[in-house]
Amino acid sequence: MAMGTRKQQERQEGLWIATADLPRAAGHPFYQRLNELLEEAGFDAFVEERCRKFYAPQMGRPSLAPGMYFRLLLMGYFEGLDSERGMAWRAADSLGLRRFLRIGLEEMTPDHSTISRTRRLIDVETHREVFTWVLGVIAEKGLLQGKTLGIDATTLEANAALRSIVRRDSGESYQEFLTRLAQESGVETPTREDLARLDRKRKKKGSNREWVNPHDPEARITKMKDGRTHLAHQAEHAVDLETGAVVAVTVQGADQGDTTTVKETFIEAAEQMEAVGKESTADEQMNAQGLEEVVTDKGYHSGAMLEDLGEIGVRSYISEPQRGRRNWQGKKGQQAAVYANRRRIRSERGKQLLRRRGEFLERTFAHVYDTGGMRRTHLRGHRNILKRLLIHVAAFNLSLILRRETGAGTPRGLQGCRNRVLFCFWVVWMVLESLWERYGPRKATFLGRFSVQPPLAQELNTV
Repeated sequence: MAMGTRKQQERQEGLWIATADLPRAAGHPFYQRLNELLEEAGFDAFVEERCRKFYAPQMGRPSLAPGMYFRLLLMGYFEGLDSERGMAWRAADSLGLRRFLRIGLEEMTPDHSTISRTRRLIDVETHREVFTWVLGVIAEKGLLQGKTLGIDATTLEANAALRSIVRRDSGESYQEFLTRLAQESGVETPTREDLARLDRKRKKKGSNREWVNPHDPEARITKMKDGRTHLAHQAEHAVDLETGAVVAVTVQGADQGDTTTVKETFIEAAEQMEAVGKESTADEQMNAQGLEEVVTDKGYHSGAMLEDLGEIGVRSYISEPQRGRRNWQGKKGQQAAVYANRRRIRSERGKQLLRRRGEFLERTFAHVYDTGGMRRTHLRGHRNILKRLLIHVAAFNLSLILRRETGAGTPRGLQGCRNRVLFCFWVVWMVLESLWERYGPRKATFLGRFSVQPPLAQELNTV
């Protein structure tokens, strides 16, 4: 049989192809269940009503439907995509994601410029309303209590480089600034070694009060968790310690202290809980007394903060750092609040809440930023980052429902569940096979030692 040539195998494709003749791929079971969940709660009708004011009634360029736009952002969390360009590529590459996004095979998938333009047009308040809507859904499922909140922050690497920073007063770059200092010190034509030697001796050379990045003015010079120095932003979470749901998320300057940023996050969490509590169906599942306890690490410990929490009737469980003897003169209220907090964190209830804080809060950071792909941002400005982050965290909250119903919170997790089941069957099969190899032949040999006698009736028949 001859191999033939490729030219004979080539044929001209038809000019027109019926839609019914196009291949249909089976949708991913995880995204199918997610779409069912969104449809049951009326997701598309809600986002279309909220985003109607951002779309022209008749004229305009081809737009991206609100339901498809927010589904793309949800997909970014579940697929671990860090950029809008990656979302566009992934949507164009997967037939299963086409079905999740409700894009026909004859339709073009949205490109990254359409996604970014839609994000710029829809304001951050609308993104926050979608986040609140998701909180209402998980509250109806019994996954939001609102009694005990844990608050913690982490750093996000900014989409800006340190080599691009300039002086706030003169606009000089770092290289130009060092050259001017060297010339003022008597070196007319400094070499790179001279500049490095001069820069090594200077103190406070990375001050945010003196330097700024012109491309992202809100990024701040800070030290990351791994010890590197970068331009970064700070994201802060407020998490329900009963269920692990993220109640509020804020983006703030990375150079601000925890005692400063916690105020905005606490207010945001209280407003979110109040907005969700207005829903009649969700209010039945939540704590009737509202927010009662706040748990944080020792970075948030301060006398003023503890006193403020006590005045509004919230019990604090904040780890206390090692400090020397303090002077409480004129601070009777702070002294009482600090001693009360110390007594609470030493109780069994306090120790349990502090352990739970480390578990639930670090889990949200790992899912949202490490495996979720948001540890390094590709957007600039707090409002743009917050838009993406609100829907990213909303996807994490939806994964809590899917994890309870299907046993997996991500598509890869669902695939891992299937692999674990197959692995268990394989282990059982190998154990049974090893037992047969060990005891099967021995048992046959043991029975073979005894001759099997025929029954009495059979002996009489043979005679």
